[in-house]
Amino acid sequence: MSSPLLRASTLLNQVNAAVGNIAMWCAVGMMLVMFVIVVLRYIFGVSYIFLNETELYFHGTLFMLGGGYTLLKDGHVRVDIFYGTARYRTRLWIDLLGTLVLLVPSCLVLLYFTWPFVSKSWAIREGAISVGGIPASFLLKSLIPAFGALILLQGGSLMLRNLGLLLSGATTDPEDSHA
Repeated sequence: MSSPLLRASTLLNQVNAAVGNIAMWCAVGMMLVMFVIVVLRYIFGVSYIFLNETELYFHGTLFMLGGGYTLLKDGHVRVDIFYGTARYRTRLWIDLLGTLVLLVPSCLVLLYFTWPFVSKSWAIREGAISVGGIPASFLLKSLIPAFGALILLQGGSLMLRNLGLLLSGATTDPEDSHA
């Protein structure tokens, strides 16, 4: 794995691995907040809107920042019509072209159309979703372009990796322990 393309891919992977590890902690935070919400509501009969929004913020952060990590770990849904039975080099080509033709344009469209929405939210420091909620809706909305950027970054890593492996003439996955 000494190709410059593969080394660059590894560096990009480290960004999503780090962000993914941070996002995973949101699951713990979300679970703890949900536990507090349930205890307060059903034992003490009280409810706080800011706690419900805190759970929403954790949930949004987990899924939006975890998207790139999921792509890194090949955890996204794949429509497997012939991919699973294809030769390794064919799968590399499918991944490379799919990323280039489908993933990258989708992310660019997402970034293009959400940027004005998010920048306006930041300009007015958009407040709480509900009365008594967290007065930082602009932060939650910022997760949308962050998601697009992290997916785009991981897509770039995938393209570099696949191109590096194709150019090296690889016929088996170097990371596959069964090869």
